[in-house]
Amino acid sequence: AIDAIKKKMPGGKIDLVVYSLASPRRTAPDGVTYKSTLKPTGAPFHAKNLDTDRKVVNDVTLETANAEEIAHTVKVMGGEDWEIWMEELDKAGVLATGCQTVAYSYIGPQVTWPIYKEGTIGKAKEDLERASQKIDALMKLHRGRAFVSVNKAVVTQASSAIPVVPLYVSLLYKIMKAKGNHEGCIEQIQRLFEKQMYNGNALHFDEKGRVRIDDWEMLPEIQKAVFDVWPAVTTETLEQYGDFAGYQSDFLKNFGFGLAGVNYDAPTEVERPIEDA
Repeated sequence: AIDAIKKKMPGGKIDLVVYSLASPRRTAPDGVTYKSTLKPTGAPFHAKNLDTDRKVVNDVTLETANAEEIAHTVKVMGGEDWEIWMEELDKAGVLATGCQTVAYSYIGPQVTWPIYKEGTIGKAKEDLERASQKIDALMKLHRGRAFVSVNKAVVTQASSAIPVVPLYVSLLYKIMKAKGNHEGCIEQIQRLFEKQMYNGNALHFDEKGRVRIDDWEMLPEIQKAVFDVWPAVTTETLEQYGDFAGYQSDFLKNFGFGLAGVNYDAPTEVERPIEDA
């Protein structure tokens, strides 16, 4: 990566590094391969869930993670690798003056906290915030900065694997689309870049030093609307209260399916080498 930056980027430097990671495993510099888990950390977790394969609203129970599972998840999804990347890029002299680096994160509503914010992934996100402060000190030497951006709930391969989240997102999408403030993956990052990171604008931080582009999702009226209907959502009422069709469409598009204008029956070459740009 460093060689490519030196050869192909203007002046051999970069002015933005985005750290966005969701991974089941990581091989650390010590040669050990660590595996992440999606589990609660305080007590077993029982909640309403959406089986997206069967379009069925059901209940899910997850057992508590042990200390090793927590530590391994922090190794995979925490901030250590982000630190290593930024330190190596700095040593190589490829960080431009004013360079910014941002890591994407999520907090979500209280109903998801046992499996997310307070679960194994949440412990990793805490480590990501720790790393952000350390990296920020490094970036200030380049008149830049490092920060964590807490983003809106969106449909990704990673988020679809988290219990409770698909049901919450289905309800959230219907409500935010009706209110006219729904954003997808691209739109929310466009807002982050356009309204805060660039164009002479300033970053707006919360009390823990994080940028919050989940602000529209977490508006009290949006959250109230979601959880007013939460108890009434069943398999039979999912279409009434949720936007499962929108959820499913976004999920398929992540993998190149369900796109207008694409003939999926046309023959195509399945082995296509990636050309060196």
